[in-house]
This record gives sequence, C-alpha cells and structure tokens, in this order.
Amino acid sequence: MSTNQAKIDELRRREARERALGGAKAVQKQHESGKLTARERLDLLFDPGTFQELDVFAHHRATAFGMQDTFVPGEGVVTGHGLVNGRPVCAYSQDFTSMGGSLGEMHAKKIIKVMELAMRTGNPIVGLNDSGGARIQEGVDALSGYGSIFFRNACSSGVIPQISAIMGPTAGGAVYSPAMTDWIFMVKKTSYMFITGPNVIKTVTGEEIDAEALGGAMVHSTKSGVAHFASDSDAACIAGIKDLLSYLPSNNMEDPPIVPTSDDPKRADPALDSIIPDDPRKAYDMRQVITAIVDDGKILEPHYYYAQNIIVCFARMNGRTVGIVANQPRYLAGCLDVNASDKATRFIRFCDAFNIPLITIADVPGYLPGSAQEWAGIIRHGAKLLWCYSEATVPKITVIARKNYGGSYIAMCGREVGTDYVLAWPTAEIAVMGAEGAVGIIHRKEIQEASDPKAKQQEKLEEYRNLFYNPYVAASRGIVDAVIAPSETRSRVIAALGLLSTKRETRPAKKHGNIPV
Repeated sequence: MSTNQAKIDELRRREARERALGGAKAVQKQHESGKLTARERLDLLFDPGTFQELDVFAHHRATAFGMQDTFVPGEGVVTGHGLVNGRPVCAYSQDFTSMGGSLGEMHAKKIIKVMELAMRTGNPIVGLNDSGGARIQEGVDALSGYGSIFFRNACSSGVIPQISAIMGPTAGGAVYSPAMTDWIFMVKKTSYMFITGPNVIKTVTGEEIDAEALGGAMVHSTKSGVAHFASDSDAACIAGIKDLLSYLPSNNMEDPPIVPTSDDPKRADPALDSIIPDDPRKAYDMRQVITAIVDDGKILEPHYYYAQNIIVCFARMNGRTVGIVANQPRYLAGCLDVNASDKATRFIRFCDAFNIPLITIADVPGYLPGSAQEWAGIIRHGAKLLWCYSEATVPKITVIARKNYGGSYIAMCGREVGTDYVLAWPTAEIAVMGAEGAVGIIHRKEIQEASDPKAKQQEKLEEYRNLFYNPYVAASRGIVDAVIAPSETRSRVIAALGLLSTKRETRPAKKHGNIPV
C-alpha cells in the first residue's frame, strides 16, 4: 500500500469515527424517542449530495472532571452548507446522542463559524436545536460560547433569514439564540423550551408541572407565541422549513424568488361579492378572502394558533412573494389586542427587512376594551403597529373590507402611515367609532329629551350609518384610491404590486429608532 493511500485510509477512519454520532445504542434511543439524528435531519433538509460538512474534526480542549479522556464526536454538532431546492443555505444540527448535544467552547465555535459564513456569503442560516444546554464541565467557556452566538444572531438580524427548529430539549441559555432568530419551528411531543425546568420550579415555587405543559410545542404556539410553527414530526418540521425558505430571499439585498404560476392574475372570484354578511355583527372567515385572491389559494401561515384575531401569512401573487396581515372577524370580532399587535408587528418588520411587499386587509372594530388590556400595555403594544407600518418602506397596499374604526383604522396601515395604495370594498365602514358609541356621544342630550328616546336613537343611528358606513366620504378625500367590487380584488392588487415594484423610499438617516417594545 502506498503512503498516500494509507493516509487516505486514515482520513476515512477518522471521518467514520467522528460521523458515528454517539454510537449505535444512543442512536437507537434517539429513534425510540421519536426523533431523527442530527445527520438524518440534515439529509432531509439539503438536496441529495449537496451538503458540505465543516469542522468534522473539531475537538474540545477541556480537562476538568475527566474531560481529557472524553471523546465527543464532532463536538456534538454537525455544521456545513448545501443547497435547499437549488439555493445555498448554511446550517447546524446539534447531536443529542453525543454528550446530550451540550454546548461547550468548540461546539459554539463550530456554530459561530457557520453563522459568519452565512453572513459573508449572504445565505440563510438554519439551526436544528437538540441540546441539553451548556456543558457544565467547561464552565465559563460554555457561557462565553452562548454569548458569542447571541451577538451574531443580533448582527445577522435583518441581513439574512435566521430559522430555528426546536427538535428536542432546549433550556436555560440555549433558548435565547432561537428567540433572537426570525422563525421558530417546534415538534409536538418531542421538543420543549423553557428558562427554568420543572425541577427548579418545584424547588423554588412548589409548583408541579411537566416539561410538555411548561414549554411544549403547543404551549409556545398558543400561549406564549414563542413558536411560529408546530409540526407533527421531525420530517414535517424540516419540510416546513423548506417551504418557508421558498418564499424568502437569501438576504436583504435580494428580492424573493419568483415562482411561475398558471393562476390568471386577472382572475375574478364572484364568491367574494357576497362574503360580507348583511348583519354587521356577524362574522365570516377572513382566511377565505385571503385564499381567494392569492395564487392557487396557497398560504404559509406563521402563528396559526396564536392571537387568532389577526392573521399573518406569506403567499404569492402572480408568482411574487407577499406578506399579508388581516383581521380575523371570527375571533374577538377582529379586535386588536396586545398579542395581536405583537404578532403583526414582528411579521411587518420581517417583511420590510427582506423586501417583501405588505398587503393589509382590514376589518377591525377597534382595540379590545378592558382593564386587563390596559394594564398589559395595549397603548405601548398598539403603538408598535403604528411604528412598524410607518417605518416600513416596502410596497404597502391596504384593502378595507368592512369595519375600520378609530385608532385601529390607522393601525391597520391607514393612508396616513405611508400606505401606497388603498382599495375599499363597497361594504367598507370608515369612521371614528361604531354607530352606537358615536350616537351616544353626539346625540346623548337630544335622545334623553326626546318623547320616544328609543325611536330617536334609532333615527340617529341610521343617520350616522348612512353618513359613515360606506367608503365614499374617504374616497372623496382621496384617502381611498379606488372603491372596487370584492371579486376584482386579486386583479387590482396585482396591478398595484406591478406599479409599486419600482418603489423607492427612504427614511431620515439615524442609527436606529427607539421602538416601543
């Protein structure tokens, strides 16, 4: 055997040892718990044969607690790059079978290197998280590693898309990096996130709760809003990541990819002409409006289970990615509250950062009233919507479907916060407030003194509705650009998007604003 061949054989032997993960028993245990291994996950994410691994021979240099004799394959994380649907993507995948995927100095350095590579090349970064947390044996080196990752999450924000998948335990400091990324996927029954675990909580507070109830996928999808997507399996989670990437540009200097469609941009949908109920107090499903106007009726909806009184989703119109924000009358009558404001704000800022036009569909009677909302800071949270719509410079199109009252009219991308194009359906109601509240203020004395107060109140209600429960006063002021039949919405929005594709707009130079977080 030649010397060269011997060296190549030695390389293959070393590679095999590193790529064996934590061994057959650990891999079997991973599978029995319903989870794929770190490498199996990457195989699903990347196009076949395109993944290029980095730092396969990285190894810790810790010596405390017997670590000098501890071999951790690949340092508990697999990093590299490849193609996802033909487009370059960088990724890391933590290996729970190797020392619980715990993060030490070199584990962190592997992640940092691939994050920096993603930034330099302008490509998305995907993190597949499955870790027991900081490697205690490495002490402050582990903490330093987390801090360095967080710093790079902040630097990458708004420059490249950052996607996190929680595919196992993620606790303590490990939760902060995913929380700083743009999108979080979780897997039902096998993943969880929390700052302090059930044992610590029981010791400190006496509360008994298990990991799933404390920080499982559905808890974070419905209660906290930390997770954007909840998947049924590892495979479904990765399929969702690939679907999301298909809507996004690789970085903030690019436009989203165009996907050819056979859906006619001039297609009308007559069903929309009758979707608004005659009774203004009755609800309808705003999701039906959205799917009726977008390409092939297909949307990708983050936060499906959270703050359901507002919908945010990605879709395509004539092949181009758009972000849609819409009130959902089926929940809380579509009112804005603290959680809905946060949900929409985050989505708007992401779309603006990555050159994705915004379409807002408004049917909002106002902010949700009550002391709970006031004490939770609805003023501050509601101000975020005003802030982010005003800050956004991507094309902004608003469609007013029905109710659009008071401050929530402005918060749902009213003309005054820089909307480029406003369309209204004939059913649009643009007013300071609903008829009952307005009449009670304007005509209170007249109603009280009337011989028949109920009749007088009804008379004034009809007068107010005739005056304001239509889009024509706003149209006469130029606040609404066009009043259209609902069935025409798709063609009119696509035409507006075409016009606005060359939009150029800047804001005053500054380091950054002080958003009311």
